[in-house]
Amino acid sequence: MNRFLSHATNRIDSKGRVSVPSMFRSVLVAMDIRELYCFQDFVFPAISAGGPELLDRFERQISGEDLFSSQASQMSLLVHGGGVFMKLDQEGRLMVTDFIRDFTGIDTEVTFVGRADHFQLWAPHVFAETQAAAREECRLRGLRSG
Repeated sequence: MNRFLSHATNRIDSKGRVSVPSMFRSVLVAMDIRELYCFQDFVFPAISAGGPELLDRFERQISGEDLFSSQASQMSLLVHGGGVFMKLDQEGRLMVTDFIRDFTGIDTEVTFVGRADHFQLWAPHVFAETQAAAREECRLRGLRSG
C-alpha cells in the first residue's frame, strides 16, 4: 500500500498525544517516511502531513516562479511560515501541539483523513460537515461514486 486512504478518529491521550492509525503508519513505513512535514492546509481548517518530498514539491513550484513575485512570496509564506517538521514516537503517536490545535480547533479527538500522497488532521465534526457538504455539492452537479 502506497497511498493514504480512508479516515479514522482517535482520542488524544492525557499527555496530548494521538495514535496515528495503523493503516497510515503502514504507508509511512512503505514510503520510508521517518519525519513528517506538516503544514496548515491552504483551503481547509486541517493540518496536512506527508514526507519531506511534499515540501520538496512545493519548493520546486516556488523556485519556478519569479522569486520576487507576490505569488512566490505568498506560497513561501504558506509553505514555510505555516509548516513544521514532526516525528512520531516509538508507539506511532503524534504530539498534538498548539500549532495543530490553534489552526484546526481540535480538542479531544483527531480525525485522520487520507489524501493519497499525504494525510490530514481534522476536528472530527468539521471533517464530517465538510465531507457532507462536498458530497452534496457533487450530487447536485450530477457526479456519482462508483
